[in-house]
Amino acid sequence: MKKTIAFVIGILFVTASVSFAESEVSGKVVNKANVKKSANIAIGEGAKANMGSVTMKDSEVSGEVINKADVKKSANIAVGEDATANMGSVTMKDSEVSGKVINKADVKKSANIAIGKDATANMGSVTMKDSDVSGKVINKADIKKSANIADGEGATANMGAVTIKDSKVSGKVINKADVKKSANIAIGKDSEANMGSVKVE
Repeated sequence: MKKTIAFVIGILFVTASVSFAESEVSGKVVNKANVKKSANIAIGEGAKANMGSVTMKDSEVSGEVINKADVKKSANIAVGEDATANMGSVTMKDSEVSGKVINKADVKKSANIAIGKDATANMGSVTMKDSDVSGKVINKADIKKSANIADGEGATANMGAVTIKDSKVSGKVINKADVKKSANIAIGKDSEANMGSVKVE
């Protein structure tokens, strides 16, 4: 039974998200995810759960990065030290994109939860750290009756937000967030919650 559950969770991870590290892509990166009544769970040290998301680390894309996620009645959960849960989001670290970065997320009646030290929960968001984008960064998030929760010291919860740290964007940064009857919660010392916002530091 345990092997069956692990297999199902693995399939969800592969089909609903795009993740790559230390890679180079000369064309577009496009992820279109349609997730309904599903669960994606990662448990253990350094756990990461990605649902309807694009994650980049130490990578270079010469074209656009586009993520279109339609998530309904689903749960994405990461539990463990350094836990990260991404739902309908684009996350970039130490990466470079020469075109636009576009995230369009439609999230309804779903939960995205990260638990652990420095836990990060991103729902319908774009997060950049130590990265460069030569075009526009556009986030369009439609979030209804959903919960985004990060629990742990230094926890960060981003819902319908764009956060940019130690990064460079040569074009416009546009965030259009429509959030209704939803909760964005960060719990723990030095925790931070961003909803329908743009943060640059």
